[in-house]
Amino acid sequence: MSKKSKQKVRTKKRGKPDFLQSVINVFAKHPGVAYNYKQVATAIDLEEAMYETLVVALDGLVVRGTLAMPEIGKYVFKQPEDAFMTGTVDVTRHGSAFIVPDGEGDPEDVFVAEHNMNRAFHGDKVKVRIFNKKSGRREGEVVEIIEMSKRMFVGKIEISEKYAFVVTEGKNMPYDIFIPLSSTKNARNGQKVVVSVSGWIKGMKNPTGKVVDVLGEAGNADVEMHAILVEFDLPYSYPDNLEKLANRISTRITDAEYAKRRDFREYPTFTIDPKDAKDFDDALSIRRMNNGNWEVGIHIADVTHYVKPNTAINEEAENRATSIYLVDRTIPMLPEKLSNFICSLRPQEEKLCFSAVFELDSKANVRKEWFGKTVILSKRRFTYEEAQQVIETQTGDYAEEILKLNELAQLLRNKRFKDGAISFEREEARFEINDKGKPLNVYFKVMKESNQLVEEFMLLANRKVAEIVNKKLSPQKPKTFVYRVHDKPNPEKLNKFGDFIKRFGYSIKLDNDARLSKEVNKVLNEVRGKPEADLIETLAVRSMAKAVYSTKNLGHYGLAFPFYTHFTSPIRRYPDMMVHRLLAKYLDGSKSADVEYCDLMCKHSSAMEQRATDAERASIKYKMIEFMQDKIGEIYEGLISGVTEWGIYVEIISNKIEGMVSVKSMKDDYYCFDEDNYRIVGQSSGLSYTLGDKIWVRLVNTDLSQKHIDFVIFNPDADNSSPKPDENTPARNGKNWKRKRK
Repeated sequence: MSKKSKQKVRTKKRGKPDFLQSVINVFAKHPGVAYNYKQVATAIDLEEAMYETLVVALDGLVVRGTLAMPEIGKYVFKQPEDAFMTGTVDVTRHGSAFIVPDGEGDPEDVFVAEHNMNRAFHGDKVKVRIFNKKSGRREGEVVEIIEMSKRMFVGKIEISEKYAFVVTEGKNMPYDIFIPLSSTKNARNGQKVVVSVSGWIKGMKNPTGKVVDVLGEAGNADVEMHAILVEFDLPYSYPDNLEKLANRISTRITDAEYAKRRDFREYPTFTIDPKDAKDFDDALSIRRMNNGNWEVGIHIADVTHYVKPNTAINEEAENRATSIYLVDRTIPMLPEKLSNFICSLRPQEEKLCFSAVFELDSKANVRKEWFGKTVILSKRRFTYEEAQQVIETQTGDYAEEILKLNELAQLLRNKRFKDGAISFEREEARFEINDKGKPLNVYFKVMKESNQLVEEFMLLANRKVAEIVNKKLSPQKPKTFVYRVHDKPNPEKLNKFGDFIKRFGYSIKLDNDARLSKEVNKVLNEVRGKPEADLIETLAVRSMAKAVYSTKNLGHYGLAFPFYTHFTSPIRRYPDMMVHRLLAKYLDGSKSADVEYCDLMCKHSSAMEQRATDAERASIKYKMIEFMQDKIGEIYEGLISGVTEWGIYVEIISNKIEGMVSVKSMKDDYYCFDEDNYRIVGQSSGLSYTLGDKIWVRLVNTDLSQKHIDFVIFNPDADNSSPKPDENTPARNGKNWKRKRK
């Protein structure tokens, strides 16, 4: 054991509050209530011999301004003028919450104990009375629910003779819901249901609700995926009436429509998509020009030709804002007839598109550009694997076209990184799943040249569309538009990232904003292929701002583009549909669009995108736990991916599946949490477990209902009763560490 691990560290321990703090806590828990000294003494279990000391302390708190004396012998907590704030409730699994303040001027969260929640739910916008600052954190009480969040939850129903309860799932809903027998919707005991909270009677421990949908038996793949969607307040089915409307949409292209579009039907055109894709919303064409340059067409499905504003289908797309991609299914933004058939650029079918066409020279410089409506005919549908084979073997269908596109794409890519783009290319977990939805194997998606080919031309189209609207179509004042923006990183987060990577022997210079992206890329290149790579890449991503939609052009820091939007995926993203409409409008010379509507939709779309991402991650986690169910007792090498006061999170190196080693299971010592150094430390031995360390673990439990995996630490040298782990276990990368609110 190193000397460093034996060093005395600053750890967090719970102790009894001192006398004065105990007195303050009595008033802080019930602000507005006046107490005399005897009532305070009873509340803190104080002996009579200490009464005089208590009175002196109370009078001292009045002098300090902590307490007020509304009448002789009565004391009350004194509320400062700024004792109220508004914010959003972030509920913990224990029933307490943190209130995230509105606005940027008040960054410190406020802790609210469960007994001071006053029936507020996760996501509610609330008014909070701040009454205490204890151990460096503000505490408060919810006094008003300003705006309610969702009141729909999912869980298993437990039915008795006189009533029922729904045992809820999800870390942000710690309460079970009482259900009258008349409101069970004929659900059977143990089934998963969707429940709507109808009220919460004051004095009752649980809210009351009614079952609005019976999902089915727990463990069924459809049921579990639907449950995840309900948890994140996302739709899990498409309205039948809208499917019927979509089925009546004509696919016939009229002569008048042909006449007003540029014809690309004779050009070599094809799609490149994942092998399981059904909605092909982009195609590429390429031809050599007489001057030796190359004309590249980026053809995007003309969804807005079929989906008009102020229609039922458009309204549904607005509300959904995005398609949702779970492990084993897609929940589309548009009806299936539109997304998979009418708008999808299927091979050997004439399709209407909105295209961005570029003339590129041999160095991939854009010499000319054109944007407008087209008609195309895709000659071939490639999977990424098929296109990659053409690139690697230099033979196959459309080999000349694909090889030239790949050459140009690599030039665009190199130029982008030279200009300061950040290279975030992380492996993504994927599952091989049988027809019943059971995961059979875990594998990892790797970005190859075929993926990069498509990515670079989509980036080019998105960049140039934003640029032409901002520069050429807005000669005096920029017209209202939908941008995809990515702000500069937070300096404080970057400093923490820089401090953290030093423990692995890496360094980053943060004193030059102009070179910052190059410094980040340097670190990402250095860690690539190392065991700690995924952990460091995750922390690098978390040090960056989130990309969102906005009507204000802030540029895209991560891509190093001064102008950027989303134009290339209108089948699955509503902002892309908005961009199509705005671009068509401005190309026709129309005036600027309504900024208020666009701004509202940008915020809504950003929020829905985050929900969809959270649901996708939850579905991956569920399948990972399901995959591990028959592997109890097996031993794995892992990386410590998170450290908390209740335990350490460990990610298996071979498959990136994460579980937790509870501190309670670590019987060899008493371990304390050293938050500043991302570790727990044994108080007797000095043994430490630090973020990024490699350790061996044994799988002891999987819990699908709580979405939890339990490990215990395995010592190959000490545990002779178990088979030794394979020393040749292939090393993969670690994952993110869990954020703990202060």
